[in-house]
Amino acid sequence: MGLKVYADRMSQPSRAVIIFCKMNRIDFEEVKIDLSKGQHKTPEFAKINPLKQVPAIVDGRFKLFESHAILRYIVCSFPSVSDHWYPNDLTTRAKVDSILDWHHANLRRGTMTYVFNSALAPAFGLPFNTQAAEEGKKLLISSLLKIESLWLKGDSRFLLGNSQPSIADLSLVCELMQLEVVDNNERERIFEQHQKIRDWMENVKRATHPHFLEVHGIIFKVKALFESRRIKASPKL
Repeated sequence: MGLKVYADRMSQPSRAVIIFCKMNRIDFEEVKIDLSKGQHKTPEFAKINPLKQVPAIVDGRFKLFESHAILRYIVCSFPSVSDHWYPNDLTTRAKVDSILDWHHANLRRGTMTYVFNSALAPAFGLPFNTQAAEEGKKLLISSLLKIESLWLKGDSRFLLGNSQPSIADLSLVCELMQLEVVDNNERERIFEQHQKIRDWMENVKRATHPHFLEVHGIIFKVKALFESRRIKASPKL
């Protein structure tokens, strides 16, 4: 039995795991779990992940959920993975871990709350929550400032001044790519004061080409769909 990755490519952490496996030529089966159809809530999937979230993996008889734990497990299970993704050096690895631990309570919480309540909620049968969207946006912007001041100092191409991306770079940039589905003008306003963030995202995209764009294909399709709806809904002059 080989590695199975249970994922929905609309999920930011799912994309990070899939891209990582593709970049490192790890043989795996992608098992699609459609969140919009509630497939993560089925009894069958609960046997894989009792928290009913994606991504999750099955490797032989071993089951694991939480994207950061999954990425670390794959690094340690496949000796062919390049060291820059999760360095063997203990101090550098600890710094990568600190970014990953910070991610979920800060950048992820802000981005997910903002995007869901300003773009995705109707797809799940829920109304927009403008107050929640604004609160999420504030946390998102605060998180961008922290990334720049703490981990992208000077002319760093990647987090921690590294010359190649780590699993932290991949996880955080996949998170920020979710902003593609919000209104273009709103997204530009968020990033307009953060050229360093833009450059870093482009560096990660180039370093993970062509898999980054391929795995994010669904995001670009949803973006085009939402833009079409916004144009139709805009008042005619």
